[in-house]
Amino acid sequence: MITVIQKHLYMAGPLFTTGERNFNAELAERLRFKGYVVFLPQENEQKVITAQKIFAADVAGIDWADIIVACMDGPDPDSGTCWEVGSVFRRKPVVLYRTDIRSESPPLGPYNLMMHQAATRVLDCQWLSVDEIANRLDIALDEIEISYAGAG
Repeated sequence: MITVIQKHLYMAGPLFTTGERNFNAELAERLRFKGYVVFLPQENEQKVITAQKIFAADVAGIDWADIIVACMDGPDPDSGTCWEVGSVFRRKPVVLYRTDIRSESPPLGPYNLMMHQAATRVLDCQWLSVDEIANRLDIALDEIEISYAGAG
């Protein structure tokens, strides 16, 4: 009998506009269809009404997750997303993706160098559909080995 271990993902990213929330929900649904268990903060934050409870729920989601998947869109990636990524540096794998066509010039990288240099994987997803982004994430996530001893 083969045991399949599902990877638990925490999806970090901006969630302040209808477009951002719709994109996040669509991507989360596609990753769930591929077999991942996804913690999407916006799904919980709609039920929580205080900053303290939102923070606690998101930190619990980060602790539960095996891997952080984070969107780096925007002229400067979302500060909350950056905190979520930085909070797990050297503890958990991080996969960053960017759909934004804006970028900085070399040699520093496509956006804040502290983010992309701390990541396990960085994916350029400019001009891709949500399905194509989910497929690229699936390939990258499949390649990441997780140590389940002591994981969420």
